[in-house]
Amino acid sequence: MDITMLGTGSAFAKKYNNNNALIEHEGFKLLVDCGITLPRALHEAEISFSELDAVLISHIHGDHVGGLEEYAFQMMFVYGRKPVLYIAETLIEPLWEQTLRGGLTQEPLVALDDFFEVRPLKEGVTNELHPGVTVRLLQTDHIPGKQSYSFIFNDRFFYSADMKFNGELLQRLESEGIETFFHDCQLLSPGAVHASLDELLTLPESLQSKVFLMHYGDNMEDYIGRTGKMTFVRQGQTYTV
Repeated sequence: MDITMLGTGSAFAKKYNNNNALIEHEGFKLLVDCGITLPRALHEAEISFSELDAVLISHIHGDHVGGLEEYAFQMMFVYGRKPVLYIAETLIEPLWEQTLRGGLTQEPLVALDDFFEVRPLKEGVTNELHPGVTVRLLQTDHIPGKQSYSFIFNDRFFYSADMKFNGELLQRLESEGIETFFHDCQLLSPGAVHASLDELLTLPESLQSKVFLMHYGDNMEDYIGRTGKMTFVRQGQTYTV
């Protein structure tokens, strides 16, 4: 399958769009996260919301869900249908109650499933989203008290949510057959709620060669050549995984 990074920036980046992606396989289009900058990023890529088959959400932060209100309204009032929303079952209530309820509610539309065809996902279960595209959710640490789920696609591609460094997990996933890692990266230390570049550089070089860095700050260019065997993911570029 192909993955195009519609944005590669951190929550505070201005040069780069929010870290959101588009996965495609045989005409199927899956949006991975839908942040504040996503509507404009889609517009610049000449893609309409109606062309998307579904959206998959990792966690409830604005740079990952801030574009869902426009997505819902456009699909309802412009295109006349509900978009498919894949989301961990534990995130359904907080997404509505803590994020979308205030903006979307208008009688008689008062629930998440009034706007989306909600398809709950359980952690650790392999789900077929489309022939040739499977996903398995893996809860990873980010903010205390806020659940966040990274994704394993087709049992060989790891796509991190925002997550703290966990070298033991990454090495275990490699041993289980993961071939490519797209990992969020905070360029300056300490990482706190993200893996820092310094932490990721402690990984074995054999694993580093499989790691592509995303969710970085606007000063990314200053770090080119300073990432060991790892490579920066580039905004707008398509990768086959």
